Amino acid sequence: MSYSHLKSEAYINEERQYFAPTGRIQYADIGFVKGNGATLTDMDGNTYIDLLASASVANVGHCHPKVVNAIKKQAEQLVHNTPAYFTHNLVLELQKRLTNITPGQFPKKVIFGNSGSDANDGMIKYARAYTGRQNIITFTDAYHGSTFGAITESAVSLNMRRNMGPFVPGIYQLPFPDENEKLPQEDEIAFSERYLDHFRLAFRTYLPPEEVAAILIEPIQGDGGIRQLPFYFVKELYALCQEHGILFMVDEVNQGLARSGKMWSIDHFDIAPDLLATGKSLAAGLPLSAIVGRAEIMNSLPAPGHCFTTAGNPICCAASLATLDIIEEEELMEKSACDGEYVKAKLQAMQEVYPFIKRVRMYGLNGGIELVVEENNQSANTDCANKVMTYLLNHGVIMITLAGNILRFQPPLVITREELDRALSLLEAAFKAYRNGEIVLDTNQPIGW
Repeated sequence: MSYSHLKSEAYINEERQYFAPTGRIQYADIGFVKGNGATLTDMDGNTYIDLLASASVANVGHCHPKVVNAIKKQAEQLVHNTPAYFTHNLVLELQKRLTNITPGQFPKKVIFGNSGSDANDGMIKYARAYTGRQNIITFTDAYHGSTFGAITESAVSLNMRRNMGPFVPGIYQLPFPDENEKLPQEDEIAFSERYLDHFRLAFRTYLPPEEVAAILIEPIQGDGGIRQLPFYFVKELYALCQEHGILFMVDEVNQGLARSGKMWSIDHFDIAPDLLATGKSLAAGLPLSAIVGRAEIMNSLPAPGHCFTTAGNPICCAASLATLDIIEEEELMEKSACDGEYVKAKLQAMQEVYPFIKRVRMYGLNGGIELVVEENNQSANTDCANKVMTYLLNHGVIMITLAGNILRFQPPLVITREELDRALSLLEAAFKAYRNGEIVLDTNQPIGW
């Protein structure tokens, strides 16, 4: 039986009179009123298993009691006092925690913000201030946020570029090593070297390396399709940075905080970045971000070069400290790694049955399911992705698409094995329904990016 969304649809139709369309990517007309663990309940009373975690924001689950209690307790003591002028009693504790759990055995400092976007903006500022250089390199298919610096660093959707230029100067995108572009018989080293040659060519012809301040990577791309960079590529790119005095920066906003089976996705490569940006799940969805970096870099900007009135809000800090406790106490990093292998095996079994599943990528509870037209036609199958997603949304599972033809698998890390099995069973039913031609889309409604 399909879910009814009548109340949600009525609410959203009225909301459209007031809500600017830029602020929401269209997937389905559903409004939520309640969350618990790995489930959400909508305005019509339907309950869903959440495979999105509010875009990797709810790593510790929706309304975790420890987070809720921390918020309540802090709200009764101090709702806000801006650390931009003074401080409050939770800032130091959270700063210490973040410097301890981020990679690198060197002195670090922390600055807070309100979103992953401003954290990625801030890393541009620090890189330029510290190095005295102007240029930043990012990747195609990268998503770093929607403020002007972050949107300039991004290259994942033309709708993030239309009608709003010119953009921040001095930011260049080079090709992301897309495994779909790997040549026959090409191993990881040869494949990586071919993409590293883009950097060497740039440094030789139009982008002097002594004028490059930093390279920013997502060790595992999020909105680009949950794609991990090749190990060899990252090691050699880091060496290239070391050779030319270029800072190595990582965006952990989507992939950090135990999402990939490690605390940070850069931990898969055993590299300590110079600057690290985090947000999203840092305060279980409350507006808090942070940059953690080498102390000498973080000392390079005077106040108020990256200073926000509400950054480091006491309630957000309380929620963040509770979140970090939960990740540690409930061993969510280890759980993510274990459950990810379980899900991967289940999805690979489905892949044997449904030839339109080209590739399953899982790094912890963090995956992308890439769909193609058919076994002998490997072109992207957006129609399949949209129909499978729609089936799931109508049958009690929240899942969205990335890059048109990739299903995004990012549940709260607290999800139970029973909930995973239920979600996977419905996903398999969706694949079967698609194969049998049983899913019909409203073609008048745009879907996704």
